[in-house]
Amino acid sequence: MENPGASPFKVTPVGLDANSEEEYFSQSTLLKEFTEIPSIEKAWSFKSNSGASQVMFSISQPNLLENKKRRYASFSHISKERDDSVQFHWDAFPIEMRSTSLMVPSPSGSKLLVVQNAENDSPTRFEIWSSSQVEREFHVPSSIHRSVYYDGWFEEISWNSDETLIAYIAEEPVSAKPTFTYFGYEKGNCPDKDCNSWKGQGDWDEGWGEAYDGKRLPKLFVININSGEVRAVDGIEKSLSVGQVIWAPSAKDSLQYLVFVGWPSGTRKFGIKYCTNRPCSLYFVRAPCFRYEPCQYGTDTKLSAVVLTESISSAFFPRFSPDGKFLVFLSSKSAVDSGAHNATDSLHRIDWSIDAEPQQRNKIVDVVPVVMCAEDGSFPGLYCSNILSNPWLSDGHTMILSAAWGSTLVVLTVDILSGDVLRISPCTSEFSWDVLTLDGDNIIAVCSSPVDVPEIKYGYLVGNASDNTKWNWLDISSPITKCSEKVRSLLSSKEFSIMSIPVRDASENLTKGASKPYEAIFASSKSKKHDACDPMIVVLHGGPHCVSLSSFSKSSAFLCSLGFSLLIVSYRGSLGFGEEAVQSLPGRVGSQDVNDVLAAIDHVIGMGFADPAKIAAVGISHGGFLTTHLIGQAPDKLAAAAARNPVCNFALMVGTTDIPDWCYFEAFGSEAKSSFTATPSAEHLALFYNKSPISHISKVKTPTLMLLGAKDLRVPITDGLQYARALKEKGVEVKVMMFPDDIHELDRPRTDFESFLNIGVWFKKYCS
Repeated sequence: MENPGASPFKVTPVGLDANSEEEYFSQSTLLKEFTEIPSIEKAWSFKSNSGASQVMFSISQPNLLENKKRRYASFSHISKERDDSVQFHWDAFPIEMRSTSLMVPSPSGSKLLVVQNAENDSPTRFEIWSSSQVEREFHVPSSIHRSVYYDGWFEEISWNSDETLIAYIAEEPVSAKPTFTYFGYEKGNCPDKDCNSWKGQGDWDEGWGEAYDGKRLPKLFVININSGEVRAVDGIEKSLSVGQVIWAPSAKDSLQYLVFVGWPSGTRKFGIKYCTNRPCSLYFVRAPCFRYEPCQYGTDTKLSAVVLTESISSAFFPRFSPDGKFLVFLSSKSAVDSGAHNATDSLHRIDWSIDAEPQQRNKIVDVVPVVMCAEDGSFPGLYCSNILSNPWLSDGHTMILSAAWGSTLVVLTVDILSGDVLRISPCTSEFSWDVLTLDGDNIIAVCSSPVDVPEIKYGYLVGNASDNTKWNWLDISSPITKCSEKVRSLLSSKEFSIMSIPVRDASENLTKGASKPYEAIFASSKSKKHDACDPMIVVLHGGPHCVSLSSFSKSSAFLCSLGFSLLIVSYRGSLGFGEEAVQSLPGRVGSQDVNDVLAAIDHVIGMGFADPAKIAAVGISHGGFLTTHLIGQAPDKLAAAAARNPVCNFALMVGTTDIPDWCYFEAFGSEAKSSFTATPSAEHLALFYNKSPISHISKVKTPTLMLLGAKDLRVPITDGLQYARALKEKGVEVKVMMFPDDIHELDRPRTDFESFLNIGVWFKKYCS
């Protein structure tokens, strides 16, 4: 019997014909298998009571049905055998941490802090776990603070030495707002919920742009885990946004200080995500006292926060050496001083005394200076996205870091006394290596490539411990890096290499560093066809001062598994190649970077690896800028294009973005700082327009897919929509996908899934 409620017609989704629907079905099934591959976010290692090592891994996995990440913890015990082998003994099942925003074990591993941020004005929940149970639970009302920051930039959770106090960063409480009733403004305090009144908006408080819209000012707090008492840290100026707090070592319990990073607001706040060019300093401040008797601070101790790094324009990721004698920190002064949103880092140290109060004026010692131009094969400079909370080997002066070295992420040791930098991940490997945590003097890392899912590695020194150059790396079998047999089979038929691309315009007036070759990662099938090449996708990173690394990307691996070769280009201006290469691009965007991508495409065509008629390009942000420039400047080069939140018109973007200074710097170069204004002149707008992809719109004929986030503050949707409407106006085939709740990254699980499903189908349609 027929279902009376069933439709007599098969309904095909808008924009799909029967062939496309079949392709959608096939690709979505495969993409789901890639999506389900877990990602290791963090790890912590600590000694158990028996002296053996334990490791806790924080894992995430997209949950498409709930459209958020599923997070869980996985535990392993490490045993070292007599033959120098190492075994990881995994617990039978991971533990899901539903609704958990943060989890951080104490240094000894005896306690675990779990933070659950609530929505709206509900309290934030702090749980303190022991090995067997929840020992304490505290609810912190929104009148004290709102959500705890866990974004990886302002975020830091720091336990004190006796593990009784925790310092952290949270949103300040909401200021009082005016109340109105039927009769007008109501004087005095009124309840928040009253059907006869409403709360007004009050003054607008500017945030830190993209990803921080609606978030309150980051402030510093300390919680006593025995009593649950929470105290805001006094003495910090209202105009200072704080983050990355750590406890300062001290020989006396009565001398408790906190060191943190502070970002001054200035006349306005520009977007800070992906922008290390925001001036910042290290500060110290007296920690709150939770004793009932008077605290034994000296009478001359300053109550206000005091700057520690006054002579340098940037200081972040502070870390104390194990003996407490040195405070080490990263700096992006090259970015701050030049105006680039990101640039080559430097590493510095200052002396510290655990027996006395901190000093304001400290001599800053350069440990690893900025490398302007690296000789071939030598250290290109520091490019770190983070530093472990405990990065130290047992000698007390050697740090372990992960940093970009060209197109590869590598493991480095840095001696903070001598400044010596050594690459200790295999120099013969083009895979990327990322440090997760240290197990004493041993390293737990993750290793991957564009066509190899992440695998856990265990590194240990061979022979004399004073010889830091001989490291052995063991493969560790792990249930948390598994993928389906289908994915593993598809990827096993792929290979990759890192190509060196010569600079075409080396005869121009360029610095030595800007004249050196740049790199592109080429991923393809191992078996070469005799009569034809696989269609190729050019993958372009954003920034532009970022870098495409030879690490695993689920979306790129998915596209490669569809039968495409990938050309992943790190054009000049990318990180990882020295500061002169970074600074060569500003003022030349839309020309130098476009030419670099075209040269890379021609390079692989010349090697016989690509069919000129079957090339597509995809990029996000500045990568979308390059994609839309390519289809305008070289209209016959690409068979299809996909642009994700692309920069299409500087002249339109500069008045609406959270980083208008970026528009000036990339378009004007070294003249940007003297030219920047919130009210661009007609001459400035003309230059912006001429540097933009939209100035070449008349030549475009490539079918183009546009993917836009409606809540993007970095490249607001008007930029992409104007370009898409212009393409439609001139009859170019264009498809626009709008994600109403997404910001610039387009990385929410459903958005990421639907984006790359449509990219795969789009490219299959036009490049087959």
